[in-house]
Amino acid sequence: MNDLLFELPLPEFFDLSACLEYMNRSPLECLFRSDGEGVTRLFMLEGTPSLVRLTVAAGTPRLQATLLTGAFPGPKPLAELAQYIVEWFDLDRDLAPFYRLADADPLLQKLAASERGLRIIGIPDLFEALCWAILGQQVNLAFAYRLKQQLTAEYGKSLEYEGHTYYHFPGPETFLQVSMEDLCSLQLTRSKARTLLDVAALIAGGELSREELLALPSPEAAEQRLLKIRGIGPWTSQYVRMRCLRDATAFPVGDVGLQNAVKFLTGMDRKPTPAELLELSVPWRGWEAYATFYLWRALY
Repeated sequence: MNDLLFELPLPEFFDLSACLEYMNRSPLECLFRSDGEGVTRLFMLEGTPSLVRLTVAAGTPRLQATLLTGAFPGPKPLAELAQYIVEWFDLDRDLAPFYRLADADPLLQKLAASERGLRIIGIPDLFEALCWAILGQQVNLAFAYRLKQQLTAEYGKSLEYEGHTYYHFPGPETFLQVSMEDLCSLQLTRSKARTLLDVAALIAGGELSREELLALPSPEAAEQRLLKIRGIGPWTSQYVRMRCLRDATAFPVGDVGLQNAVKFLTGMDRKPTPAELLELSVPWRGWEAYATFYLWRALY
């Protein structure tokens, strides 16, 4: 097939290669396949599995979305797909102010140069973002990926294409008939299984949505809404603010990766405390999420 769906203009300070390097950080990633030239992901467009590949058009500042297999979508799902991609790669954000402060910051300076054009890779779907954060609570990254892979393979949709299996993350309604025991058999702890099922019920029942969270007066109000859910703590809510709600001020001070990155870059003999991280972040005000995302790159 290979039908061009649309092209999106790319902003200043966007480097697809830098984004793909981040996306390639684990061979266990199951929701997209990235290589040196682009990324391929399975979408559900008008209920039809549709495999879409993103590449940069040669010699132009434009991101091309090509349909590899599936029915060509109508105008509404096409517009929704375009918006998803904008949010996935944070394409509508001006990074010039971030680079001005990062270039003057002793901790961020080298990372801002080596990772120039890297955008926060978002998770625009609230249920997927919450699940990923829940699965990542208090475990290493490799095990979190393994849990996501098992959950997606068991409950998500899939499509075979040219020798590869592509997966689509299951929606919250899928879990309305799933038990805690079912999830625990996939190596989720009982607390993670309970939280995932609670979140699925809230979203499937219309009691929680990304639109609702974004409509609240502030990111802090959205965080407070998330914190009311049993099993959702400060790290999880900050992570969702950062990766799903696109809040550049989100700062997950309890993140072990962030703590280890700062420890490594500063030569500390221990991990910094949350209070020390907050003090360190004063020059990054307004861009804490981007500072965090770049600092993670010091580790992998």
